[in-house]
Amino acid sequence: MEPRIQYARSSDGVSIAFWSIGQGPPLIHMPAPPASHIQLEWQIPEVRAWYEGLARHHTLIHYDCRGSGLSERACDDYSIASHIRDLEAVVDRLNLPTFALAGGVHAGPVAVAYAASHPDLVSRLVLWCTYGRSADLLATSPQLQAIRALLEMDWLVLTETIANVAFGWTTGEDSRRFAEYLRQCNTQETFRASLASTNEFDVMDLLPQLKMPVLVLHRRQLAYPHVDEARRLASHIPDARLVLLEGSSLAPYLGDTDRVVAEIDGFLNEGLISEPTTASFTAEGTHTIIFTDVEGSTTLTQRLGDAPARDLMRHQESIIRKAIEDNKGWVVKTMGDAFMASFSSATRALDCAVCIQRSLLDYNETAEEPIKVRIGVNVGEPIAEEMDLFGTAVTLASRIASHAVGGQVLVSESVRQIVSGRRFTLSDHGEALLRGFDEPIHLYELDWHG
Repeated sequence: MEPRIQYARSSDGVSIAFWSIGQGPPLIHMPAPPASHIQLEWQIPEVRAWYEGLARHHTLIHYDCRGSGLSERACDDYSIASHIRDLEAVVDRLNLPTFALAGGVHAGPVAVAYAASHPDLVSRLVLWCTYGRSADLLATSPQLQAIRALLEMDWLVLTETIANVAFGWTTGEDSRRFAEYLRQCNTQETFRASLASTNEFDVMDLLPQLKMPVLVLHRRQLAYPHVDEARRLASHIPDARLVLLEGSSLAPYLGDTDRVVAEIDGFLNEGLISEPTTASFTAEGTHTIIFTDVEGSTTLTQRLGDAPARDLMRHQESIIRKAIEDNKGWVVKTMGDAFMASFSSATRALDCAVCIQRSLLDYNETAEEPIKVRIGVNVGEPIAEEMDLFGTAVTLASRIASHAVGGQVLVSESVRQIVSGRRFTLSDHGEALLRGFDEPIHLYELDWHG
């Protein structure tokens, strides 16, 4: 079912079309000038899947930029200030106290300008394949210069070139379909005027003013903006995280879309699940404890260097945090690249372990540097104190994780007894003498492939 279209009115009287889907903390997905159409793009399967992925854990809000799609088309102002007024209209219409903001390509500078002037409203900022100063982008991109030259020529050739070269639709039919979509977003004159206005975009001086956490996502093989633009953006933002992905498409819904969604989810959810509530730990009872640890992380850091290794670790962190959240767990604490999490259910804890290993398996299939995580699981009644868990149950889970190898999930006898007869396959791993325990501990290995 298509989302319900609603309208907001900007301070300069322009009617802005928008929709919202999903549940959870609000995430505003900005349209990228010069073209958008919130109704037609929903009919493109790849785009719809992208929005549905973002809406799994958030209330996703998306709107049409002025002069395009279902928003008012009779406009003559396409400056950054005008696009900010469009965003303000949607925020005021929904009466949002705070929200996460995502802007890509030409929407990126608008997102930066808005976030810098509204630090009390924007909780986190996601920047996708964007830039800080348009003049620098034009000076270093022959491809972009060629596309801009087509603005004065053939409208059909221009849209087909953008669909194929910039967005990277690989088949002829897909490329033609997207080119037709672009032609329906607005007219050639409006497209030209809006795109020409982006020539004046410059927010370099605003980057150091950003107060919220910022995620800078970029694809390494993009012709424009070049990956160096992403590095420069991140270097000028005080609390920025740079994540570089493989691919050459400007569209986040083409290529490794699941990876992009996972990176965004992990970043946005950090503030929501990184710390458990006091009630979760002051209540007495049984906890299933998971410890995760990256195999060979020290060697990896020495071989790759601090920055590349840290970039790699962020991938596994986002995967693990998402798995914990999806299975109703709490991150008790992190220790370097290791996680300690608590679950009220042993079944959910093992589901989480399976999810982590399967997600890492998918990631490793295309990664230059594979990540192998070992996991230990134990159940017991730990001591809850000051937002942390202590005691033998916790220590044993940690020791079990240390005994495992990368890609392995080992569980204690108590876990095996609780989940016995359920859907999990556990094989006898034998007894192990673990540090701090006088007697050998019987361990079982979880078959997460089946």
